Amino acid sequence: MSLKGRIALVTGASRGIGAAAARELARRGAAVAVNYANNAEAAAAVVRDIEAAGGKAVAIQADVRDAAQVEALFARAEAALGPVDTLVLNANMSFPMAPFTEMPWEGFQQKLLGELASAFHPCKAAVPGMIRRGGGCIVAVSSGLSRHPGEGFAAHTTAKSGLDGFAKALALELGPHGIRVNVVAPGLTETDATRFMPGDLKAMAARHVPLRRNGTPEDIAGIIAAVVSDGCGYLTGAYIPAGGGGLML
Repeated sequence: MSLKGRIALVTGASRGIGAAAARELARRGAAVAVNYANNAEAAAAVVRDIEAAGGKAVAIQADVRDAAQVEALFARAEAALGPVDTLVLNANMSFPMAPFTEMPWEGFQQKLLGELASAFHPCKAAVPGMIRRGGGCIVAVSSGLSRHPGEGFAAHTTAKSGLDGFAKALALELGPHGIRVNVVAPGLTETDATRFMPGDLKAMAARHVPLRRNGTPEDIAGIIAAVVSDGCGYLTGAYIPAGGGGLML
């Protein structure tokens, strides 16, 4: 399960699942580019944690919905660490939580386009080099809601379903080049994104999961690290529920 010698870039890595994934990939030996959009101090803290543990990392700001910023992101990452062979698509896009009858098109469109742009542009930047080098690994962080919708989550469900389809299409096209593409789909996970949820609602959700608890960022990070490792070298095009058994396929 060692990732020694690997160069990873994690989008949206200043907090939550992205930060935990960056730390876990580094713990297993990868050098990690920690992408962030706004919170420079949080990203710097992730880098400090990695370096304190003996790893190598660099924090790089970029809005991954923007192609020009993504090109600059990869140029800086590769100048600092080397060619990126492992890409984790984790950037989080906010979305309106509302019943469909109350949802504005503008909010729905923003979520859908933002989600897909934040995957499309990093892949556009990473894939040509992976093809030249004869291999690579991409993991898209989706959501269990892409397969099992919840009330008020129409924008999120639609956007994440699009991400799932994008990943499958890439897995098909890029497999002959030795590039693996998979989806990890967390269930309810204790992050900043879910801190608004009432405690009793979280407790109820945990009771409906076979493992009887909600996930942690570290839970999801461990699954991501396993998927990108050589131990999963024959795994591509997969949708992996990471919700303690809340979604079984």
